[in-house]
Amino acid sequence: MVKSKTMKALIYIYQTGYAAAKRMATCIFLFLIFSSARLQAQNAIFLTEGKIEFEKKVNMYALMEEGDSWNDLQKKTMPKFKSTYFDLLFTKNRTIYQPGRENPDNNKIFFSENIAEENIVYSELDSSKSISQKKVFEQVFLIQDSTRQIQWKITDESRVIAGFQCRRANAIIMDSIYVVAFYTDEIIAPGGPESFTGLPGMILGVSLPHQHVTWFATKVSATPVTAAQLRMPGKGKKVTNASLRETLKERMKDWGKYAQRNLEAVSL
Repeated sequence: MVKSKTMKALIYIYQTGYAAAKRMATCIFLFLIFSSARLQAQNAIFLTEGKIEFEKKVNMYALMEEGDSWNDLQKKTMPKFKSTYFDLLFTKNRTIYQPGRENPDNNKIFFSENIAEENIVYSELDSSKSISQKKVFEQVFLIQDSTRQIQWKITDESRVIAGFQCRRANAIIMDSIYVVAFYTDEIIAPGGPESFTGLPGMILGVSLPHQHVTWFATKVSATPVTAAQLRMPGKGKKVTNASLRETLKERMKDWGKYAQRNLEAVSL
């Protein structure tokens, strides 16, 4: 009888000790997870200045008419996509988007449209000020206007671009152009390539599916940016976005469908 009671007592002590040890191990495990997450949050990178390289890709085949013998011949000798590179320098409230490194593969593409390949877009994000220098058919225009106001709809979709976690947003601009953008809140400036701005962080990816063109960041560098590097452009005939569109509409009134494509390219 005594042995039985002693055995029960030992079993009880073992069980309670095991349960306590298990609870303690669980607490330690949760503490380590919490501490790790807290450390990662403290060490998260939130860039306030730097340089982003964007690759702009245009699907050249999609822009060609089907059944045209000349276009069919071109497709056999040229790459499907035309890639051009741009650099975006940024601080917390200012950005400048300008031509970057050259792509020698573009020499294989004959008679391609060169509109928007020399664009320089300067933006003051806190005051919604934009100054763009654009070359259109050998004439340079200096567009002084406000930044484009875009009604973004943020979604739950996400993807990683240039090492940054990005979230998707959709919008319609210029009445009919559908835009898909991906932004990261790990870069403070709410800017982006060309005139795409207005999201809670830097836009690292843009797709215009129906225009067959995309802009995606290839790399982001946390390099210091000087005031001299952010100097606003100053060359060209001074216009607004609206007046430039009217000028180009008049010049291209007999161009048919090519007029609309060129107008969209200039206006982005």
